[in-house]
Amino acid sequence: MSGAAVAPRWRRGAAWLAALAVGCLALLAPALWNGFALVFFDTGGYVGSVLEWHLVPGRSLFYGLFLWLTSLGWLTFWGPILVQSLLVLWILHLMLRCHRLPSGPLPLAVLCTTLALVTGVSWYAGQLMPDILVSLTVLALWLLGCRWPQLARGERAGLAVLALFGMLAHMSCLALAMGLVLVTVILRVVAANRGWATEVRVLPAVAVVLAGLLLMPTLHRVLMGQGGMTPGGPVWVFGRLVQDGLARRWLDEHCPAANVRLCALRERLPATADEFLWAETSPFRDLGGWEGGAESELRRLSRQVVTAYPAAFAWHSLRFTGEQLVRVATGEDLDEHHAATRGVFSGLLAGTAPAYNAARQQQGGLGAQVFVPLNRVHVPVALLATLALALIAIAGLRARRSGEGLLALFVLAALLGNAFICGALSNPHDRYQSRLVWIAVLVVLMAAAHRIRSLRGIGPLPD
Repeated sequence: MSGAAVAPRWRRGAAWLAALAVGCLALLAPALWNGFALVFFDTGGYVGSVLEWHLVPGRSLFYGLFLWLTSLGWLTFWGPILVQSLLVLWILHLMLRCHRLPSGPLPLAVLCTTLALVTGVSWYAGQLMPDILVSLTVLALWLLGCRWPQLARGERAGLAVLALFGMLAHMSCLALAMGLVLVTVILRVVAANRGWATEVRVLPAVAVVLAGLLLMPTLHRVLMGQGGMTPGGPVWVFGRLVQDGLARRWLDEHCPAANVRLCALRERLPATADEFLWAETSPFRDLGGWEGGAESELRRLSRQVVTAYPAAFAWHSLRFTGEQLVRVATGEDLDEHHAATRGVFSGLLAGTAPAYNAARQQQGGLGAQVFVPLNRVHVPVALLATLALALIAIAGLRARRSGEGLLALFVLAALLGNAFICGALSNPHDRYQSRLVWIAVLVVLMAAAHRIRSLRGIGPLPD
């Protein structure tokens, strides 16, 4: 090979390394400033599921195994967030390339830095939580379903593995993926009937979701000797029924009732789901708590409450979905004292304790002084981007730009589905929507790039 051919290849490789470095720095900036990977209440549960080798309600064993593997056996927790950041960069590159936009080192670095500045993506990429996987799973399913021909064989396999991992890492991600399969079917039917150019494939998404539904209970059985999905789901649903008052209403109307231990405790029923789930004085603790057998009773009660008040349940579901849709602030509860997680890092993972305890987060350095200024940007950008998705979908489909319009519809459906799953079936929190809403900003930026190129007379890049 001649020196003239080697030099451009070397320069291109150097450019990509620089772009990856800039992108990772942008995505890891909050964690680097913190001095340690960001943690949450739930982080200790994911780590503990592997350390103590048992299924923890609401905490995926598979994400715990990911943390163990990428931290090199708990050696360094920079490993997991570096991998998460690289996955974000890979997805962004594929989104640009598969939508015929410039996808080289400079555009990728600029896009990643912009998203890190105006959205909360870096606060999730740098956090020891599966939250970033929710958005990556949505984009992976879109690429598999609507950009299949533009993907190489290895990229298809990688996206399928990523989406599957996202579903295994969190039950809400699995539920959202199931809903997006239905959305993909609808898009295929509509695209075929309208003669749109975008080819929609249903089989890849169906195959990945079915694999998730089969693998989770199978792997639990093989690895833990206990089949089924990640436990704890019915408890979250009942917590929502506590918050909307329907649980108290049913108990007042039906107690005393056979085999309902909560009847004797109903006077202590709190007003919110969070108090029911986490307060020391909650009657949930008297029922056995997360691992003491409360789940079966709460599952049965949830069915009875919903059956008794279907109209009220539907109304509150709609109300909570709407509330969740607009709760998009960055940083919820990152400033709290995470007692369970502190116990894991300071006790079971004693080797990481000095770095963990020295981090700004553990020293009270994350709070209003950080997130109030950030959310003056993040919240309006997120809300405007969510609204813009509908406008982009309408404009794109009317102008027969089916790829752009269908992408906006798909992401809007994902945001609505996530708001229903997290708001109506649990209870609204900013974290649930802010971890996903950055992809709405991504779609808006991509649509703007297409318009700018069109106004300049630059057509889309060839596939």
